[in-house]
Amino acid sequence: MSLSVESRIGKKHAIYLPKAVVEATGLKEGEKVLLRVMDKTVVVEPLMDPLELALSGKTYATIDPEEIEAISVGEQETRVKGSS
Repeated sequence: MSLSVESRIGKKHAIYLPKAVVEATGLKEGEKVLLRVMDKTVVVEPLMDPLELALSGKTYATIDPEEIEAISVGEQETRVKGSS
């Protein structure tokens, strides 16, 4: 999809995204974006929240909280014995 919309630079150099751009990209208020400057072109790219990215990404393995706790306890015991 391609979309071109004209906008203005506001106070303190703020750029306000027109509604059409927001709807086309799915950006929401408060989300982070990455600004890239290439020559005299500014590119705005959405940055996914790491937690959201982890939850929405492909699942390769599963582990339950009890397994995590058992591994953690085992590692702690190993480190305590190794430091004595």
